[in-house]
Amino acid sequence: MDHFRRKSPEEILRSISKLHQGRLKVYIGAVSGSGKTYHMLREGQTLRQQGIDVVISAVSTMQRPETVEQAQDLERVPSIHWVQNGVEKKDLDLDLLLKRNPEVVLVDGLAHRNRRGARHATRLEDIKCLLRRGISVITTVNVYELEDVHGIATKLTGIKVSYTVPADTLETADEVVLIDVTPETMLDRAQEGLLAGGGIWKQGNLAVLRELTLRLVAEGVNNSLARYRKEQGLIGPSGADERILVSTQYHWNGSIYMRRGQQIAKRLNGELLAVTFVNQKQELTKEQAAFKRSMLKLAERIGAKLEELPLHSRRELPGELVQYALEHHVTRIVLGHSKQTPWQELRQGSMIQELLKKTRGIDIFIVADRAAHDGERIIPAQIHPPQRSSESFHRLNEQELDQKIEQVKRGRFKVYIGAAPGVGKTYTMLREGNDLLKKGLTVLTGLLETHGRKDTLLQVGELEVLPRRVMDYRGSRLEEMDTDEIIRQRPDVVLVDELAHTNVPGSKHRKRYEDVLDILSAGISVITTVNVQHLESLNDAVEQITGVRVRETVPDHILQLADEVQLIDVTPESLQQRMKDGKIYAPEKIHQALSHFFKTGNLIALRELALREIADDVDERLESWQRSSSLRGPWRREEVIYVMVGSGPQGERLIRRGFRIAHRLKAAWYVTLLQEGRAHSSRADSKRLTALQTLTERLGGTFGVLPVRRGKAREVASQWVAAADEAKATQLIIGQPKITGWKLYAERKSIRSLLRYARHMDVLVVADYDPCTNEPKPSGN
Repeated sequence: MDHFRRKSPEEILRSISKLHQGRLKVYIGAVSGSGKTYHMLREGQTLRQQGIDVVISAVSTMQRPETVEQAQDLERVPSIHWVQNGVEKKDLDLDLLLKRNPEVVLVDGLAHRNRRGARHATRLEDIKCLLRRGISVITTVNVYELEDVHGIATKLTGIKVSYTVPADTLETADEVVLIDVTPETMLDRAQEGLLAGGGIWKQGNLAVLRELTLRLVAEGVNNSLARYRKEQGLIGPSGADERILVSTQYHWNGSIYMRRGQQIAKRLNGELLAVTFVNQKQELTKEQAAFKRSMLKLAERIGAKLEELPLHSRRELPGELVQYALEHHVTRIVLGHSKQTPWQELRQGSMIQELLKKTRGIDIFIVADRAAHDGERIIPAQIHPPQRSSESFHRLNEQELDQKIEQVKRGRFKVYIGAAPGVGKTYTMLREGNDLLKKGLTVLTGLLETHGRKDTLLQVGELEVLPRRVMDYRGSRLEEMDTDEIIRQRPDVVLVDELAHTNVPGSKHRKRYEDVLDILSAGISVITTVNVQHLESLNDAVEQITGVRVRETVPDHILQLADEVQLIDVTPESLQQRMKDGKIYAPEKIHQALSHFFKTGNLIALRELALREIADDVDERLESWQRSSSLRGPWRREEVIYVMVGSGPQGERLIRRGFRIAHRLKAAWYVTLLQEGRAHSSRADSKRLTALQTLTERLGGTFGVLPVRRGKAREVASQWVAAADEAKATQLIIGQPKITGWKLYAERKSIRSLLRYARHMDVLVVADYDPCTNEPKPSGN
């Protein structure tokens, strides 16, 4: 209840001071020409129409027609022009701006350095001066102009700039909005002469800078989400990001666990933490002290935070580890397999079993004991070898030839994705449709959902909107996209809204994305829209964040099929304001939306989820273009993921988790349904089996059924592990027990036996969540 605490005099003074300050908003992009100035000016026009006093100064339109158009009707305060090395520069005229005293100033180039003799050395200092006078500022910056990003951007792409802004600049801004543009779009703009030339205009360079921008903004969003959750008194993982905690010790295998934790954190783009419990009453042995020094060096090298925690007693250790994990919003605890015998576990207690009892909402990852199995003491990890030059001379077989021809014939596929409804996906899709129309392409709006939004409807412009096909269903007349008519007309491009939509029963296809695949196969390009919560593999994360189970989903491979995936980013504050202004839903739905799905915490978390998901998509594409450019490090080529599901409701969750892990590791993956002692299944069991098989195959996995004999837990576990070994599995995925009573005891006994037999492979125990409370479920004890 921290928000009920009486504020201190210092806090009150800070709050009053903030009221007198202007507001700072920053548009950030990967490179110049991504559209930051355009969006800044468009916001200026919107503010002007709302009666806000807006001026522009030192804004560079680069004579781009769209940007010049947005600058019209905005009052311009003259800037101070000067020349450096033959290049014209523009400084803000602070005296003129302060005398004019507008409510908002729009200015380009946050990283600009002023002429010698100016009042301030940098534009950032000018902006701070305006903010102190109560004047709000909207400005722009490129990601490589940030001090802490410039070094890695130069190393990866060769790009260099003369001046940067301090690393904490974005943290001081009230709003930071990413303007995301795909490399393909940027290359098109460069070819059209809208951008200056240079070595940066390479697909790989643009993708690297784009990924850096996405991850940087995601990190900022994560920080704001952490602050919000702390204010609300929420503990445990948020569902939007990954935070890996390695539980290790000053021992030879301690560094192995940390290395494995690093690999997991890299592939999941998560923060890495490490803890070790130390008996403070005893001095470290000489060997332990040596291991401590080497592990501290390793932690520093891999960017992990290694912390010592006091060890009071072995039996208290699991509870203290869980408490630390909850306080630090950990999503996965990494530790080693137990080496105890059954008798030792009975007498001393099992660390892993106690963790499984005490935690809900946190995955447990148990690292394979390879030394015991085959003498290895290192974790094998390698990058895919470069493609052999001989592959370019390889003669295509008939199947490969058909696939290549199909790719050539297929239309181009572009997806606009957002964190929530109302971010502007349809608006942007229509705007691009009109741009393509002006270039002489035939563009057809195949399916449009404006939801009554006037701004969106205005963007239809000259576009032809295809009438919908009317269908009779149970006495009602319903409308769907007329896919056959689209293919008959054969436009160059068709615009299709709401990719995840479920068609009326009786339609040719059950889902709209299947209609889109037909259109693409006919050689017609498609531009479409979808929200991040509709991705199949994120279904559980979205439910954890919002408490809402999204029923309409699209398989992740549809997004992977896209030639371009572009994020439309909007801050939660702006989105909620759009909602209040009636620009998203009808007035009668606004209050309910703001108090449920559009709550601040939900929007922050969904925004972070979207940023990280698109960053991963960019990295996947980078790996396919030039594998050495991946920012997430190497993957283990020999990985095989083996998911075990039972008849309970957790099966879909485990399958989705298995897919996401296998996709990130480039691994083969299998799903096996365990059928215990039943020769004939009921109708309900058969329906359940079909549902699990359908989901597995839709996500690209291999599904099977494993009949296991009824018997002792260790005999059943032996059958499980034997099946996984037959598939050459390196990682086993099982679910955390969610039952109670005597069945819970039996389930835990089975898991205990399974872990004993599976010590030679990694085991991931997937956490369970309570969607009603949006928090980890309480322990069953």
